[in-house]
Formats: sequence, structure tokens, C-alpha cells
Amino acid sequence: MSFENLENSTSMKSIIKIFILVALCLTQSAWAQRSISLDSILAVINTNNPMLKNYRARAQAMTSFAAGATSLMAPEVGGGPWMLPYPGTRVMDARDKGQIMLSVQQKFTNPAKLRASQSYLHSKSLIESADETYTFNELRAMAKTTFYQWIVLEKKKKLLQENEEVIKLVLKIGQVRYPYNQSKLGNIFKAEGRLSEIQNLILTNNNEIIQKNILLNQLMNAPKDIRYQIDTTNRYSDFIPEPADTGIFAQNRSDIKKIDRTILSMHLNQELERAQAKPDFTISYNHMFPLGAGMPGQYMLLGMVSIPIAPWSSKMYKSNVQGMGDQIEAMKHERESTLNELQGLTAGLVNEINTLKIQISNYEKKIIPALRKNYETLMIAYQENREDLYQVIDGYETLLAAQTQYLDTQNRYFETVINYEKFLEK
Repeated sequence: MSFENLENSTSMKSIIKIFILVALCLTQSAWAQRSISLDSILAVINTNNPMLKNYRARAQAMTSFAAGATSLMAPEVGGGPWMLPYPGTRVMDARDKGQIMLSVQQKFTNPAKLRASQSYLHSKSLIESADETYTFNELRAMAKTTFYQWIVLEKKKKLLQENEEVIKLVLKIGQVRYPYNQSKLGNIFKAEGRLSEIQNLILTNNNEIIQKNILLNQLMNAPKDIRYQIDTTNRYSDFIPEPADTGIFAQNRSDIKKIDRTILSMHLNQELERAQAKPDFTISYNHMFPLGAGMPGQYMLLGMVSIPIAPWSSKMYKSNVQGMGDQIEAMKHERESTLNELQGLTAGLVNEINTLKIQISNYEKKIIPALRKNYETLMIAYQENREDLYQVIDGYETLLAAQTQYLDTQNRYFETVINYEKFLEK
């Protein structure tokens, strides 16, 4: 390559790098301005997550192995001296000078063995696909949990900002009244301390939001420094859970499907072992070129068959078949145990979801409205100089505690619903 071509190549590489950097900046800017939905995040995770790519590659590898499983062994070709006298031996007859042999041999594995091996390897690919589905279900549940925790944090952020403004207002009123002996200095200091606590809580809340952002980026295999907003629409507001029976689990659960596919794979492996009882065939052709005059060319054609049913060779595959049968029985018991456990856990989650829905309704319709009226009454009385500042702060803190507990209950509700969906693989 000439210096001019090298210079042009270097310039082209620099242009490509600049283009990639500009595209990345534009992408980050676009993400920051967008409101990302949960479905979009899950779609990116399904496409980009390295763990899922790992299972896809492994499944593809097993498919590739299965594609070549029906191939025969490579033919063998050889050659060498055949029945030559040792050097120094006196040869009286030209026909005793020996021959040069060329040999070709091909082993034909029993077709039943090849088909059984292909079916078994293909079943391993199906197991890897079930592992991929199971892993995606775990990642999906993690992403949903993180997403709805972020929603609760956004609500808590708004609540803290509103309460920050309230404390500032109360503090301002107290500071205006203090010179006229209408407010106590201790109450003003208490309000200032409470304001600083609220501001610290806002900082902590913002940090937790960033942590959720980073975790979702990690699950999507996206740059960790990308920041964006999320769609805070609650899709679980009218969620009604129903107890699931073992039939639903068997139909939906990827871990149950994996057990089923593993059992199928074991059956196919049994068939592969049973196929070891079938004979293999070998054909060998040898041609001899005589070294002495007067001797004709000769050949040898042999056909050979293995005898795998011999007692000293059949014991191994018979034992393997029996051992795999025992493993299949163990997997069936594991499947039954898993279904029973899932049914019990789901029934408990249904009850917990219904309980949390009642608690959330009580907070929304009874507890928070009553405490808000109490706080507003105290605030009006304080503005009319009929209540002290500490009583207003106490009423406000009681309201804030109830609002915080309400958001924590919502968070538990979301986590429980997501856990329920995880069990059903929705």
C-alpha cells in the first residue's frame, strides 16, 4: 500500500469514528428526550441482553451439531509393502519378491444409530431454547420490578417536592410572625431542620432513580450513562389475579417445559443407547501390485460386521439404558414437586394481592383524605393564629408518613403482581 493510500485509509477511519461519535450523541439525546415504555424496554432486553444471546448461540450450536450427526466416518486409504522378504534373503522364485498393497476402507455406521444421535442432539437444542425463555422470564420480571419501583420513586419525588414547598411556606409564616411574638423560635428551628431532612430525602430519592435507570440500561445492554424518562402509566390499576392450576403452569412455565424437554431428551438418549445393539458394517478393498515377473495382480474384498450383542460388550449400553430410565423417573418427580410448589405459592400471592388492593383503597379513600383534612384544618387555624407551629408540623408529618406508607404499599403491590406474573410467565 502506498503512502497516499495509507493516508486516505487513515482519513476514512477518522471520518467513520467521528460519524459514530455523532450518532451516539444524537442517540443519547434522543433517549433523554423520550418517555420510554415498559414494552420498549422488554423488547430491547429480548434482543440485546448478552445472557439471552448466549443461550441462542448454544441452541444454534446444538442445531449445527445435529445437522452433521448423520454423516459417515471418513474413508481410510493406505498402502505399503505386502509379504516382502526381509532384506538379505535369497529369493529363488520371482513370485516370492512380494507385492505393494493399496487399501481403501469405509465404515458404515448403522443408520438407526445416526438417526438416534441426530434426534438426541436436536433435543439438546430445544433444552437450550427453554433455558433462554426461562432466563428472559427472570430478566423480564427484574425489569418490570425496576420499572415500577421507578414509577413509585417518581411519585415519591413529586410528594417530597410538594412537602418541601409546604415546609417553606410554614417556615416563612413562622419567621414573619416571630418578631411579633406570634411564633416560637424553637418551632422555627424545628421547621428548618425538617426542611433540610426533606431536601436530603429528595437527594436520596433522585439517586435511587438513577440507580434504577442504570439497572435498566444494564439489562438492555445499553450505555450505563444514558438517561431518559419512563412512561409512568400504571397498567395494574384494575388487575384481578386468579388462582392457577397445574395445567396452566405446565402450558406456560418455561422451567416445566425444560423438564419436559429434558425427559424427552433422556428418552431419545435411551433410544441412542439401545441402537448400540445394532451392528455396524465395514467394507475393505485391497489391491496388490506384484514386484516379481510372472505374478498376476491380486485383490482382496472384505465385508465385516460388528457383533454388539456379545455379552462382554452389551453390558455397558444395557446399564446405561437402565440408568437413564431411573433419571427419567427422578425428573418426573421433580416436575410434580415443582408444579405443586408453584400452585401453593401462586395461591398465596393471589391472597396477598387482594389484601394489598384493599389497603391501597383504604389509604386513597379514608386514611389520606382524613389526615389531609386534619392538616388543612391545623394550617388554617395556624394562619388565624389559633394553633402553634409545632402542631402544624406534627399534622404535616403524620400526613407525610401516611402518604409514604401508601407509596410503599403500592410498591409492594407492584412487586407482588410482577412476582405473580413471573410464576405464570406473562
